[in-house]
Amino acid sequence: MTKDNYKWIALSCTTIGALFSVLSGSTLMIALPVIMKDLNASMSVVTWTLMGYMLAMTILVPSIGRMADMVGRKKLYVSGFAIFTFASLLCAMSHTGMQLLIYRMVQAVGGSLMVANSTAIVADAFSKKELGKALGINSMIISIASIAGPILGGFLITIGWRSIFYINIPIGIIGTLWAAFQLKESSVLSDNKKFDLKGTLTFTAGMLALLVALSFGGFVGWINITVIGLIIASIILLWMFVRIENSTEEPMLDLRLLKTRVLAFAYASNLLNGIARGAVTFLLIFYFQGIKGIDPIVAGMLLAPFAISMMIVSPISGYLSDKYGARILSSVGLLVSAFGLLGMMFITADTSTAELVIWMLIMGFGSGMFFSPNTSAIMGMVPANKRGVAAGVRTMATNAGNVLSIAISMAIISSSISPEAMQALFVGTQVGSEGIAIGQFVSGLRIAFTISFIFSVIAAIISYMRGSEPEWKEEAA
Repeated sequence: MTKDNYKWIALSCTTIGALFSVLSGSTLMIALPVIMKDLNASMSVVTWTLMGYMLAMTILVPSIGRMADMVGRKKLYVSGFAIFTFASLLCAMSHTGMQLLIYRMVQAVGGSLMVANSTAIVADAFSKKELGKALGINSMIISIASIAGPILGGFLITIGWRSIFYINIPIGIIGTLWAAFQLKESSVLSDNKKFDLKGTLTFTAGMLALLVALSFGGFVGWINITVIGLIIASIILLWMFVRIENSTEEPMLDLRLLKTRVLAFAYASNLLNGIARGAVTFLLIFYFQGIKGIDPIVAGMLLAPFAISMMIVSPISGYLSDKYGARILSSVGLLVSAFGLLGMMFITADTSTAELVIWMLIMGFGSGMFFSPNTSAIMGMVPANKRGVAAGVRTMATNAGNVLSIAISMAIISSSISPEAMQALFVGTQVGSEGIAIGQFVSGLRIAFTISFIFSVIAAIISYMRGSEPEWKEEAA
């Protein structure tokens, strides 16, 4: 097998994994009301079925990235595919909401193993000059899955919600076998096989405390004693983590990644873009169902313009970043997203769906311009034996931004909507404005979109302020 053939095979393996995991999440969103009713599950269990998966992915990915640099990406990626597939079978056979939640956490382990390694596998296979194009194709497939998910979910619900998980099994078996037989193990692995257990434990505990606090803050209020206690605990634990990493020979997270200007600013813009974009689709689902009275499945489909414009732009921006660099493309992409958010800031109860579609297309266009070049810049700046950690930190930054974005939005929206209506809208069991103070709700949406706009502009400025490429010592060889 030539290197030229292998790079496309590697991309096909990671693309199947991306398609697999995104489809699973977006189809599940549509099915939650049916699952809640059928399993007689509580609101908290249903909420954690979504949020718990996101939190687990955020926490696990950096540690898995470090493990991949030590033991190899192929082993962990194939294992992740197999675990995700097996967990899908368990989810399909769940008899209670708690069982489903537990099995979704098992899925999150498999998903983390795939996500943490997929970008690094592509970076290993492609030269730096072609990396943007490859990552752009990967982003395009993810966008297609985002469009297809709600439509497929709506169709599968008519068969039965368990079919949403059963359909994962043949895809998972094919993907696992394809990756197992076709992927090669990277020859550039970290020489030191010592695992940083202290750093991993303090990081996991600190991030868990922080993300749980941010998640609950939007629901129970920011001055709740538990939320405050968790935030204080997270600050202490993450401070300890930094101290440990700076004194460890082979740390879980090489903090030199954050000391290099170009990487630090690329990661920061990733985090800020997550905060700006993370809650937008979440808020629009509320708006379409609660204000416009649109059916949950149709509301999910109305979010397709985001993904459609991302799907078109991602491979183009990836290709252009290989030729002209990531700095300008990423920064302009964030400004285009900010322009879309500027339009959303003037939303009213009477805003037409057509107008919202235009703003969504603009935001998706900007996101497509940002993601592929920014990811290519991060992966192209690190030596081969640091790619697992680099990819893990990028994913963590994005997910942490998304969680924070949803938490901020929940805090704003909760002041204008009754808890019962919020819960019903959250799982799609309410259509219409009963229990919603429409004027306050729309005002809350405007504030949330204004905050997103500000974060997007800051992200664009930081993205533009990157420095020169880092110089690594012996690892660069």
